[in-house]
Amino acid sequence: MEKEILQHAIEVFARGFCFTRSFTHPCLAERIGKIWVVRDAPRKRGAYRREEWIAHGVTPETIDETARKHTRGRFAVCAIYGVDESDQPLRSGFKALNYRLGGTEPIMVHELKRIPRFDSPVEIVRVTTVNLAEKVNKAARSRQILPEHLAKDAPLRQYVALVDDKPVGWVRSIDVEQATWCADMYVVPEFRRRGIARALMAQMLRDDRVNGSKLAVLTASHAGAKLYPVVGYKQIGTLMLYTPKKH
Repeated sequence: MEKEILQHAIEVFARGFCFTRSFTHPCLAERIGKIWVVRDAPRKRGAYRREEWIAHGVTPETIDETARKHTRGRFAVCAIYGVDESDQPLRSGFKALNYRLGGTEPIMVHELKRIPRFDSPVEIVRVTTVNLAEKVNKAARSRQILPEHLAKDAPLRQYVALVDDKPVGWVRSIDVEQATWCADMYVVPEFRRRGIARALMAQMLRDDRVNGSKLAVLTASHAGAKLYPVVGYKQIGTLMLYTPKKH
């Protein structure tokens, strides 16, 4: 059962990551054998962005061979192992293939059965107006939400914490295959440790459930890995990001 949940979470990760990456150029999440790849749709001009090859239960040798055979240019590997699996075969395998480990991130899921409630110290709302969307995009210094995502039934839902009408925290949820992908949870440094992040997450999760999601998925920073269990997430795996070393 845990492996089935992990496989579903990996698909949600691939498709959710692909969705936000498509803001600037169409991006595709494709499956080649047991491996997912997230990459740009064909371009008429301009360089292709780095591809992400995502795999669980596949040997480093097979991932490397498949990626090199099908890549259009630069690529990285997201090698995943479950909480009951050893990371050593991946570490030794990619080291032998001359890859560099860039970092690790816990893969966490929430089954949306029990969502805690928290008193929020600030106003938390879903972004549904152009004016508020522009404020969030400006505060984040990147496009978090597009005009077509402001509709009630949009596949992306953006939430913002406001202090005197100013965004001080934000997070977004993306619908994927009866599940949701959580992206870009952030609270402005001077407003941290006030319960804003957990209130944002709880609001998002409740709406995920209302909108039909059966599973919420995210990858966590090391700081986030301490927050997310408080709102009910559990770790089911770890992602290791590898890039081939330049010769």
